[in-house]
Amino acid sequence: MNPLHPDNSRRLLLGLFLAGLLVLGWQVLSPFVIPVAWAGILVYVTWPLYARLRKAVSGRHTLAALVMTVLLALTLILPILWVVFLLQNEVAGFYQIIAVQLTQGHLAAPSVIQDIPWLGKEIQGFLDRLNASPEALKAQLKEWTDYALTHAVGFVGGVGRNMGKLGFALLTAFFLYRDGEEVVLQIRRVLSQVLDERLDDYLKAMGDMSRAVVYGIVLTAMAQGLLAGIGYAVAGMGNPVFLGVLTVLIAFIPFGTPFAWGTVCIWLFLSGQTWAAFGLFLWGTFVVSWIDNIIRPLVISSATRMPFLLVMFGVLGGLAAFGMVGLFMGPVILAVMVAVWREWLENNTVTTHHDDANLL
Repeated sequence: MNPLHPDNSRRLLLGLFLAGLLVLGWQVLSPFVIPVAWAGILVYVTWPLYARLRKAVSGRHTLAALVMTVLLALTLILPILWVVFLLQNEVAGFYQIIAVQLTQGHLAAPSVIQDIPWLGKEIQGFLDRLNASPEALKAQLKEWTDYALTHAVGFVGGVGRNMGKLGFALLTAFFLYRDGEEVVLQIRRVLSQVLDERLDDYLKAMGDMSRAVVYGIVLTAMAQGLLAGIGYAVAGMGNPVFLGVLTVLIAFIPFGTPFAWGTVCIWLFLSGQTWAAFGLFLWGTFVVSWIDNIIRPLVISSATRMPFLLVMFGVLGGLAAFGMVGLFMGPVILAVMVAVWREWLENNTVTTHHDDANLL
């Protein structure tokens, strides 16, 4: 074959042109990959509800997509606003205490902090040294203020970026609800030219794993947060609902729940509430954490025929590689790899049996 033939030259130029377009397209779309991935996961999981809603509105795709997107937004945004409201109250109470102490010209650690062995005395001693020198107190307050402002700007910027990503995810979700079936059809047409009859097996593996991981992680986190919140309330902790919500967020990470209720146990113990700390420890160990060992393997492993160890590696590895969305992307990627592996084994087994039959 002559590489200088006009047809070959045109193919080469066309290939370079398409490769350049792909690179430029990735540069343009890369900031939106994570929001689109979140939108795809949320739409896929809630699609049965959208299908019922669309049927209820006589098949009007746009209306059903709009209502579903609004419901999705409320489900995601209202809990965030509630947590922010609780945090605002906590910060306001702390600010009032500090303001009163500054007015009196004397900083003092709360009694709970002072009762902590060794650490409480060190903190109060540091504050006493500041109280003895007004200039040192002013300099330290200025340093703390500058530090807080610097990190507050970064925090607000991070919140703004995340809210922007949430907005793009919801906008993408609306169009995926409305035109999702056509998008999936086009993707199937393209992939079918490469994967042939194997496409259905791979898509089924992706679908099963996506549903199993979402339901497994979400159900586990909510159950652990609810049970942990009950434990916090019985132990006498303030704002048990808020602590329960924080536990839900931490529980999205496999084996992360003990860090939530364990921290509360340590706080209770250092505060002198030994029996409450011991009771919460038993509750967290034998009730809250055991949910992770029951629901997650039952929902994920049984639905996907994948070893739970591999699912755990997918969740943790995906989290490290892609952030929070990797909790779902990691296991899905491994599910497709397992599907390819099993198909290769089956094909290799059939070929081996066929060759053995020919030898006989």
